[in-house]
Amino acid sequence: MSAIAFPAPRADILARRDAIIAGLAGLVAPEALITSDDERRPYETDALTAYRRMPLAVVLPSTTQEVAAVLRYCGEQGVPVVPRGAGTSLAGGAIPQEDAVVIGVSKMNRILEIDYANRAARVQAGVTNLAVTDAVMSEGFFYAPDPSSQLACSIGGNIGMNSGGAHCLKYGVTTNNVLGVTLVMLDGSIVEVGGAHLDAPGLDLLGLIVGSEGQLGIVTEATVRILRSAEGARPVLFGFPSSEQAGAAVAAIIGAGIIPVAMEFMDKPAIEICEAFAKAGYPMDVEALLIIEVEGSDEEMDAQLARIVAIAREHGVKTVKESKSAMETAAIWKGRKSAFGATGRIADYICMDGTIPTGQLPFVLQRMAEIVKGYGLRVANVFHAGDGNLHPLILYNCNDPVEARKAEDAGNDILKLCVEVGGCLTGEHGVGIEKRDLMRVQFTEADLNQQMRVRSVFDGEWLLNPAKVFPLDGRVAA
Repeated sequence: MSAIAFPAPRADILARRDAIIAGLAGLVAPEALITSDDERRPYETDALTAYRRMPLAVVLPSTTQEVAAVLRYCGEQGVPVVPRGAGTSLAGGAIPQEDAVVIGVSKMNRILEIDYANRAARVQAGVTNLAVTDAVMSEGFFYAPDPSSQLACSIGGNIGMNSGGAHCLKYGVTTNNVLGVTLVMLDGSIVEVGGAHLDAPGLDLLGLIVGSEGQLGIVTEATVRILRSAEGARPVLFGFPSSEQAGAAVAAIIGAGIIPVAMEFMDKPAIEICEAFAKAGYPMDVEALLIIEVEGSDEEMDAQLARIVAIAREHGVKTVKESKSAMETAAIWKGRKSAFGATGRIADYICMDGTIPTGQLPFVLQRMAEIVKGYGLRVANVFHAGDGNLHPLILYNCNDPVEARKAEDAGNDILKLCVEVGGCLTGEHGVGIEKRDLMRVQFTEADLNQQMRVRSVFDGEWLLNPAKVFPLDGRVAA
């Protein structure tokens, strides 16, 4: 049995499927409307592959105006809509339901304008994360948020989930790097929120939209910050005898006021998995590894690394290995960026996402190991240590229903632990369906009701991504 419930599809919508599809066919080109079973199947799930539902239909618009026309039509017909970027959501944010139309932005993949003088780029929502940096790197710029899925994930999906990445310790997550969006409302109206400047006039609705998981409208364009690349960057590998010592070193480095550009953690299982795949040169005789990257001039990097090494030695560091070339640097980050895919070569897994205060890292690492062991499962830890954004990979056999349920239960216990120590349920993956029923662990009923009232102002009928974020029971109107 599925542990996470979905709303029962509305029989009246299913009965009108042919008529609804006929109406959609009048709004977009034939190749933009997907209705057959075989062609809809790739859209029945996202990266949370344990759950899947076949959508009523899939629409792939090419323009903001087409999105507006489709949304207006679905709103008038009372048909739920599930926005979709690249489908890389690990929290089930893009999983549809049987009575819903999926609106994907993958065809909206153009970079519209690059303004180097004002350090901004305007892009369509289907542009991939990495494509933004690729477009500006020749001029010495980059786009800071860099999720592990950056080769595939879209800017629209990043905005929906407020995605982060390894280098967001210094530069911030998506909400810190988006200046404005074009948002299509459920009634088809098109609004511009924010702009091309760091501080737009009016209410900060942009802060509300980023991370709203497609429940307020569909983002079709975004203006993002591009930053000048640093003079130099240098990753260093720090190997520790235990995860607890590595965690304590992270807390001490942050506590000393040192903010590297990135600080990534791997435990022994993750080191072995990533090294076997990427041949990155990770030390194999340690129980935990930190990848700490600093940037600036040679003098600045030397000074910062000297302080970091001194703190690491106070916490029993066993290995310190600096990258000596661009090739070594690429290999180090290949190993880290490939962690999720490399783990999939050896086992099925659930990738969790929660945040904790960095001072709690040693305790939480120990408790996570105890929790997963208590369910008779294994865990590989690889995460953004500097900002306390955990990503434990709980390994299990997806063909064994008992193990699958144990893996979900272990993940839920870890997320509850994050809240207990002062953290929260998600750092960058969003809530989706995965954490929807844990929202009451973090929020009171009054908190949730206030959030739902704000959501209902944008979508009073709860047609936009309706199965996500908020517990299915007790939903409130505006």
